Amino acid sequence: MSRVINVANPGKRRNTARRTIAELLRRLMLQHELNEETKDMVAALVLNLREIAATIETTTEAWEKRDYYLKADRFRLEWEWVAPAAQSLEDLVLQERWESLPQALADLAPRFADIRVAKMTRSPSAWRGSYALLLQQS
Repeated sequence: MSRVINVANPGKRRNTARRTIAELLRRLMLQHELNEETKDMVAALVLNLREIAATIETTTEAWEKRDYYLKADRFRLEWEWVAPAAQSLEDLVLQERWESLPQALADLAPRFADIRVAKMTRSPSAWRGSYALLLQQS
């Protein structure tokens, strides 16, 4: 029997979610009105932030098994902003405080400034239906 290799490791999932968020932020900055696509894009931001938060514990658990406690704690501190950002954005969506959206996006944008988006690679199908999914999960 051969070894099973998991290609969707936490780092790859985190990087994929970060790239998606960076592209969504760029697209949202170009939006001039609130419509269904905008709501889907903001909900996709929340879902991707949750994905990042889920990968943090997985990564640190593996390090703690090897007694790399300091490395795990530094990593947690580096990413401690993710869960609160996801929660505040989710609250904004669920309470329909859309007038607060530009400020929330401006607060989130510097976290993803290191990702260079030369070409948009995510299609609209990546976020289509995310608003309904977020409402269903909440």
